[in-house]
Amino acid sequence: MSRAIVIDRPGSHRLVDGAVPEPGPGEVRVRVAAAGICMSDREVYDGHRDLAYVRYPVVPGHEWAGTVEAVGEGVDAALVGRRTVAEGFRSCGVCARCRYGETSLCTGGYAETGFTEPGAFADHLLVPVRLLHPLHDEADLRAAALIEPAAVVTAAVRAGRPRPGERVAVVGAGTLGLLAVQLLAASSPAELTVIDPRATRAEQAVRFGATESLTPEQAAGKGDFDLVVETAGAPSTAADACLLARRGGRVVLTGMFAPGATGIDPVHLALSQLEIRSVFGAPSSAWSETVRAFGLGLISPAPLITHTFPLERFADAIALVGGGDPATGKVLLHP
Repeated sequence: MSRAIVIDRPGSHRLVDGAVPEPGPGEVRVRVAAAGICMSDREVYDGHRDLAYVRYPVVPGHEWAGTVEAVGEGVDAALVGRRTVAEGFRSCGVCARCRYGETSLCTGGYAETGFTEPGAFADHLLVPVRLLHPLHDEADLRAAALIEPAAVVTAAVRAGRPRPGERVAVVGAGTLGLLAVQLLAASSPAELTVIDPRATRAEQAVRFGATESLTPEQAAGKGDFDLVVETAGAPSTAADACLLARRGGRVVLTGMFAPGATGIDPVHLALSQLEIRSVFGAPSSAWSETVRAFGLGLISPAPLITHTFPLERFADAIALVGGGDPATGKVLLHP
């Protein structure tokens, strides 16, 4: 049998038993080792995610790692036993954006593991083999469950084009922010400042390579950063990030903002000649780069994990995410 968490509708979930799924042509079956819970999963549970980006009932879980257990027709049997992660976006591969390499901008229709397709809050998961990114044989699968958010951060850092000797700020010290610190520290910035109101998170950011940490109040009016990477998704952080950048600076937005978030001042934007990019998900190339960085130890997600729960305690796990406790870092499910 194979168990899975099913969210039938906002606020309603159940643990179901079913047959172990069989992979179809071009698919593999993965035995899930660990799956991370993020705010997007909480939004699905609470019913706050845009209905264009979720399909109920749904098995959530887009951050995961596991081991290939079986392969479908046309798939190399040598993959059986390999530790792996996989891209979440089910990009079509044939539209203009996919053919250009921008698979996270696929125009063939939105489909994503854990939102419109069954996800990894389960014992087993079926995924197209074309989305797999195999890991080395000794990979820590608990840590590897965070490769998905790390790939988003990789996409953001690439969009920001950090250069040695620059002044860089990261807004937010959650999972994305702390992973961003690790990647940005490798670019040899002159300053790497993390802005977050939570003292414990700020201290962790310094251990990860930040040169200083500031509260939002301390950072207000600073306005001299070459690059600002926003990761918090709080109502005011997009606008705040733009005010932190120097004239001609670069801002990358990775947070998921709710309707009604504070808008960016167009007058400031025009006069400051800012370059602003947003990131939603990660293209295949960012996944490949992240898996390589993980294998080399350049990204070390394990210290971010604070809680692990079995599937039976999904309610306890989801309650922690977004609950406001600064001691709560990454929460994992362990099927």
